Amino acid sequence: MLIYLQMIETPEEKSRFEQIYLQYKGLMFHVAFQILHNEQDAEDAVHQAFVKIAENIRKIDQPVCPKTHGYVVTIVENKAIDQYRKQHKHPSAELNEEIQGIEPDFEGVTDLAKCILKLPPRYREMILLRYHYGYTVREIARMMDISLVSANQLNQRAKKKLKKLCEEAGIL
Repeated sequence: MLIYLQMIETPEEKSRFEQIYLQYKGLMFHVAFQILHNEQDAEDAVHQAFVKIAENIRKIDQPVCPKTHGYVVTIVENKAIDQYRKQHKHPSAELNEEIQGIEPDFEGVTDLAKCILKLPPRYREMILLRYHYGYTVREIARMMDISLVSANQLNQRAKKKLKKLCEEAGIL
């Protein structure tokens, strides 16, 4: 609770936040757990909700009232739903920094798969993330820690190189 109290300036607001924290922390966890079905994720959602409440403590007049109850429940529901959506948007995988690029998992070897395997690792990674796993160029830029402009350029170069390899293989 000390973390949240450091975000709040006046003693009155700190007192209000303490009352909210003590009154609603159990309810907030219950609401988040009903959405996420995981204790750690529910705790994360409650934490994010308390940060949001601390940021907006000036908007709360009475710590224990139906209006505050609804406000707190709505915030924790929104945080839990955001976290749920984020987790289920794309499958997560453990990062192995020793491997350069992505190793594709194809069902059967096709001519296109052979061409993709001939791409340099960075191009192959772009093609697979973009077209096999469905990430946007913006998301890939964040994953690869490069600018959006660089990611777009990498995407174009990878497609151009793949097209050339496909033409050489007689696919196109």
